[in-house]
Amino acid sequence: MTLAPPDLHQPPAPAPRRGQRPSLALGLLLTVAFMVVLDFSIVNVALASIERELHVTATAVQWVITAYAITFGGLLVLGGRIGDLFGRRRMLVAGLVLFSLASFAGGLSGSIAVLVAARAAQGVGAAIVAPASLSLITTSIPEGPARTRALGMYGATASIGFVAGLVLGGVLVQAVDWRAVLWVNVPIGLAAALLTPVWVPAPSSDPRRPRLDVAGAALVTGGIAAAVYSVSEAPSRGWLSSGTLGAFAAAAVLVAAFVAVERRHPSPLVRLSILRQRGLRTANVYMGLVGAWSGAELLVLPLYLQLDLHYSPVLTGLAMAPQGVVGFLGASSGARLARRAGLRTVLVVAGVSAAAGLFLLASFLVSRSYPLLLVGFLAAGYGTATAAFGATVAATRGIADEEQGLAGGLINMSRQIGAAIGVAAAAAVIGTASTSGGAIEPDRTALLVIAAAAVAATVAAGRRAAGLRQAT
Repeated sequence: MTLAPPDLHQPPAPAPRRGQRPSLALGLLLTVAFMVVLDFSIVNVALASIERELHVTATAVQWVITAYAITFGGLLVLGGRIGDLFGRRRMLVAGLVLFSLASFAGGLSGSIAVLVAARAAQGVGAAIVAPASLSLITTSIPEGPARTRALGMYGATASIGFVAGLVLGGVLVQAVDWRAVLWVNVPIGLAAALLTPVWVPAPSSDPRRPRLDVAGAALVTGGIAAAVYSVSEAPSRGWLSSGTLGAFAAAAVLVAAFVAVERRHPSPLVRLSILRQRGLRTANVYMGLVGAWSGAELLVLPLYLQLDLHYSPVLTGLAMAPQGVVGFLGASSGARLARRAGLRTVLVVAGVSAAAGLFLLASFLVSRSYPLLLVGFLAAGYGTATAAFGATVAATRGIADEEQGLAGGLINMSRQIGAAIGVAAAAAVIGTASTSGGAIEPDRTALLVIAAAAVAATVAAGRRAAGLRQAT
């Protein structure tokens, strides 16, 4: 039996069973979010050690990042939707188990091929976990100030996970081994999988038997994966190479076919009319730009600190830690700002802060003075975390419970695609500047380019105000 169009009436969340407390459930879901973000940043620190121990080239070791990005970004929409259809709590547990086992297998890898395969499997698990954890938060807490506060905590946790990944990654690589950066997630993931059925209430079940849109799932997954692959590989292969252009063409064809299928399918994977909601569209555009500038910054600044200032991996993580700490404060306080001034103000202030921070970092690079760079780190960190919080609130507001997983998948996908584009653009700028004979400063130019993404996000939030004006 096919699913009827979503009913916008949202029944109250089920009462927790004995032993289930909302605070424990929220704490567990925030821990899961922490783990996913931790993994995103912690592996970057280990790439040099992986390259040396497995005796591979720099190009080959980049697939440790690319494989994860392709499966994670490509499967986020599907991961979010299967949570809506088959049970978010059930899929969260399945995703956590897969993510943990893949992390353990990656740490045992004796070759780059096995490691890349494990990272791809990690990406599949993360694509299930990320939208499921977010949608469990948004469906268990009614829309309003309480949910906004919870999403502020969600964003703050992500900021701490980012910093912890940089610092802990450096410590583990230097004190233990690169394999430890993969194994650190195993106990967290398995413990969360065991505690989820105990602490997290099961959402109300739909008596109708769900039917998955297999054709739509295959097309959107293939299209997004091809798009992520093309922008990830373009800097090394060349933007006009046959491989890059072929991947772009494949992505366009698959996405176009996906739209055609969804328009005719009685139970589509993505109800296309959901994209008519201006708040959701604006949030996804904005989050894509957040991904672009934050992903590129994560590439440029650690390289600058290690290669130009000769910082160790641990010192690099510590140098960037204040950015995550102030990001934690920004996301935590975002709910109060949204309640007092409205969500549009949050997004504009965040974009201005991020742009100012990136411009300051670009200006202070030549000084080689960390105290000056710290000013830029603080402004950029506050802006990035607050921007991600605001976009998440905007993306999930006004969405029926039965489509919260889809909304979570879309907003996470936007950030991942934006990050892939931002990293590719920064790498291209650095490559071009490096061959300019000193006429262009690579790191400074790249930061100025990605600062433009923050400016664009500010403009988007200011102009697309419909659906964002309501204070939250």
